[in-house]
Amino acid sequence: MIASKGEDVLKRELDAVIKQSCQRLGKVAVSPVKYWLLVYVDGKDEEDHQVQDALKSAEDYPPRVKMLKSLREDGTWPISKDRKKAEDTNGGSPYGWTYITMIRNLYWLHDYCATQDDGYISNALEMIFSWQNDEGFIEGPMPDRIPRPYYNGLALSTFRKYGIPLGEQRVNRLFNWLIQIQRHDGGWNIPFIQDVKYLPQYKKMKMKDFLDLVQNDRIPYNPRDFDNIPSCYWSTVGVLTGMSWNPDCPQIEEIRRGGNFVLNGFFKKNHHASFYQSAKHWEVFKYPTYFGSGYWALDSLLYLGFRSGDPRIDRLIEWIVQAREKDGFWYSRDRPHEIHDQWVTVAILMILRYYCNML
Repeated sequence: MIASKGEDVLKRELDAVIKQSCQRLGKVAVSPVKYWLLVYVDGKDEEDHQVQDALKSAEDYPPRVKMLKSLREDGTWPISKDRKKAEDTNGGSPYGWTYITMIRNLYWLHDYCATQDDGYISNALEMIFSWQNDEGFIEGPMPDRIPRPYYNGLALSTFRKYGIPLGEQRVNRLFNWLIQIQRHDGGWNIPFIQDVKYLPQYKKMKMKDFLDLVQNDRIPYNPRDFDNIPSCYWSTVGVLTGMSWNPDCPQIEEIRRGGNFVLNGFFKKNHHASFYQSAKHWEVFKYPTYFGSGYWALDSLLYLGFRSGDPRIDRLIEWIVQAREKDGFWYSRDRPHEIHDQWVTVAILMILRYYCNML
């Protein structure tokens, strides 16, 4: 058990695990994976010739080239005719697949070492900003127009990944809105769907009919009336992902409360059937990570200031280490994939290195 080991012993053991996995991953890694491995696991300087070679090679990485080529000048990617028709029927972006595609592709492009100076990425960021409500949130992406805390957390993370500072007015408004809607237990819920829908008069109603009432403002709503309903683990993880990019987050009480809510719920069944209810999602190594996975949550928790010595964190590190296969890799258990497994492995190695550096 990690808790029973001295820090020096634990650090040596983790260093050995990291070193072995790094060596094996480095032999097969695609160029952007190699960059993250060299800089954030091996600790090499950005000016190191190996790092520069990896960055140069990443510019020609086929998925990156293809994604930048298909990015249109307005900052959007094309979607299928059927999805575009459904989107337009519901009022257009951000209510539909265009917004979801943008968040997904911007996530991938950042992994592929792209910056907002590449292609029309800066236009894509501005397009997302253009959908921001006066209160600070971005509606959708579902046709019911209810703002999802999860997607707003991903949007916040996207802005920060591409170098837009937290002090920027629009980013700050989004951050503050998320803080304002935090719930009594420290977590976040989807408004209406994960609280009002449980009331007796709505519980058996079809979702479509219920959402018609919501959209027509026929349901009075005060989130404080639903403090008896627990928050959603995955909505909360999405929010914390965005907040973890704030360097001051360890000192912010609301963020600590959110982290404690997730830590205390790890490996448990989610309270809400509308969002990854099965407990199995914690232990599945997924890529992209925003599909919901325990190692993704752990990454954010470490940056939120939860440290070695917290038995809840130590238990998760032990789980991660024990999940490593004999070849030194971690695999996407829901559907193994040669390249995705490289991303899973490098992400976990970055977690272990960060944790190890705190010892």
